[in-house]
Amino acid sequence: MNRTNQTGEYMLLFRGTDWHKKLSPEDLEHAMDKVMAWFESLKEQGKIKAGQPLGAEGRTVSGRNGRTVADGPFAESKEAVGGYLLLQVDNLDEATTMAKSNPMLEYGIAIEVRPVLEKCPAFQHAKGQLLSKAAA
Repeated sequence: MNRTNQTGEYMLLFRGTDWHKKLSPEDLEHAMDKVMAWFESLKEQGKIKAGQPLGAEGRTVSGRNGRTVADGPFAESKEAVGGYLLLQVDNLDEATTMAKSNPMLEYGIAIEVRPVLEKCPAFQHAKGQLLSKAAA
């Protein structure tokens, strides 16, 4: 991966939308207290740029000219993205360390950590191909 194309922003994608459903009200309250303490700690450090929960409903658009539109997403609830957090950190290791400290991991969610890039790799590749063709 071209590291010079990174912005210092990392996206945490929270996978698993039903983690809370088997908890008692008391356990859910305790879990949410831990999650909020984790979130507030990152916020106080100035690491959080944005974040939101995501609704379960939506649509998937695919095919040429968006001809296929399906209600969804249809991922299993353990794989569905339930929300995101955008961090401003120094590197992937720091973002991963923050993700590893998230208390929701105890309850079965997974967190995908991804760098946010300045430029789309597909566009960069196409531009390179066009420049090579023009030079030939």
